[in-house]
Formats: sequence, C-alpha cells, structure tokens
Amino acid sequence: MSKALPIVVAAVIGSASLIPVYLASQNPANFQTNSHKSSFDPKTATPVEKISYVLGYEVTSQMTPPELDVDAFSAGARAGHTKSEVPFTEQEINTAYQEFISQQKNSQQAITPAPTKPAVTSTDASADAKFLIENAKKPNVHKTASGLQYIVEKEGTGKQPQATDIVKVHYEGKLINGEVFDSSFNHGEPIELPLNQVIPGWTEGLQLM
Repeated sequence: MSKALPIVVAAVIGSASLIPVYLASQNPANFQTNSHKSSFDPKTATPVEKISYVLGYEVTSQMTPPELDVDAFSAGARAGHTKSEVPFTEQEINTAYQEFISQQKNSQQAITPAPTKPAVTSTDASADAKFLIENAKKPNVHKTASGLQYIVEKEGTGKQPQATDIVKVHYEGKLINGEVFDSSFNHGEPIELPLNQVIPGWTEGLQLM
C-alpha cells in the first residue's frame, strides 16, 4: 500500500460548526463506483445490522447538512469501511470544500432577516427639531441648503477634500443632550474613511472644511 496522503474534508454540524473527516488518497484512477443497494430489513436484522443502522442514523441525522447527497454519502461510507481508494485529488476536495462553505454562507445570509431600526417616536422627532431650530440661532453656526448645520472652530489652509477622497479625521459623536456616544479621541487615533461611504452629513460637511 502506498503512503497515504491526509486530506481534510469538513461536514457542517448544525448550522455553523465543522467536524474534520480525514480521507486517505492513494490512487484516484483505480476508483470504481459501488452501486450496492441496501437489503437491510429491520424485521430480520441481526444485532450487528441493528447497531450498524443506528450508527448510520446518528451520523446522518446529527452531523450532516440538509444539502447532503445521501447516495454519495453512502458510497463514501462503504468505500471508507472497506478502505477503498478515494476518487478525488487533494485539490479537487479542497475546491469542493471551499465552494460548499461559500454556498452555506450565502444561504445563511439569504434567510437572515435584516436588523430593524428602532422606531422614532413623535417625542424624539420634536426634540430633534427643537434642537436644530435653537442651534441654528447661534452666531457661529453655518447652515447649508440641505439643512446641515456646522461650526468652523479653526479655519484651515489645506486643500478641501472631494467626495471620492479618503480622509483622516478625529470625530466625536454626541446626542442632543450633550452625551458623547463615540469618540476617536477615546481610541487614541484618528480614523481613515472614504468620504462617499459615510453618512450624508459627513460627506457634505467634510468637503466644506
């Protein structure tokens, strides 16, 4: 017997975790498909047949994904039990594994509902509107046609960024009551971000800096 080449294949357990199964690849060219059909009869089953059936049931019901091809799985189980040769190369198995995992992720994303945004109450809307009205009255507050309000604390002399630029900024996010909910200063460094992939107020306001 030639030296076995270990190849790792993975089967999904439940919806996320994986269990490694090691296959010994020797000479794929000599593989022959096993077309054996089960003649198992539970009424006349021997103790060995019963245990064999239960083991097969446990493996397939708890440790395999719903997309499992039962015929191919059975063929692999028979081949493994008799230590037959694996018909696939290591590269073929790795490629199939990656494609399978990708399909699993896409399927999971398709059925996962998008997170819902918290409802905005009339009280919240009134408080926001009142804040903007009062804030706009301050002498150092500028207002754009879109309704954006901003303050220039220190006039710069550098080139103004464009919407397609990547900018490095320090920021501090506050609620209308003054509570800080996030700040780059707390993280110890500014952040870099593409200006056309942030909230509209940032995209517009940073181009005015």
